[in-house]
Amino acid sequence: MSENEALLRRIESDETLADLLVWPGDFDIGRREPVEDVFLASGMSLTPVAGDDAGGTYFLCGGADGPVLYGDSEGNGALMAADLTQAVTLIAALPYWRDLGHGWSIEEGEESLGEDHPELPEYRAELLVLLAGLGIVPPSNERLVERFRTAARRTVPDFQLQCRHDDAHGVYVSTYDPLFKDFAALGSR
Repeated sequence: MSENEALLRRIESDETLADLLVWPGDFDIGRREPVEDVFLASGMSLTPVAGDDAGGTYFLCGGADGPVLYGDSEGNGALMAADLTQAVTLIAALPYWRDLGHGWSIEEGEESLGEDHPELPEYRAELLVLLAGLGIVPPSNERLVERFRTAARRTVPDFQLQCRHDDAHGVYVSTYDPLFKDFAALGSR
């Protein structure tokens, strides 16, 4: 069994861990089905592993050992991590990771989420303790952001999502836009 599969099974079997990933991380293993018929232009396989409350989906690419790709419900997608451990670590430590991809700083993410959810530090601390019990200890926030940026840079062309549509005019394919293209191009902030 791969490390990705082992971690996914652990999340599936630990209700507390699964619940803490749903909030504040918005990584819900109960929402695995993508809202659209998506595939990778490269032909690499996609395995949905979780979803978010806005209709986005997290996928393993190219099999159980592959990197993690996030596709939102608006036709955008990006590689977010080299593997499921890195994805879960990013989600746990920086639950506003998508905002970072749109130019927010860590401080802005902390402030914004903390204003609406003063209980965030307690939830995150509990989640990080559970992950530490699995041998997952996050590196510095700066290292997490750099890993995220490195993954996002790899999105095009091999990890660019495409969607198959069927309407009154027949079947056609549209290509998702890279979700964090500006973020991926930026240097460290």
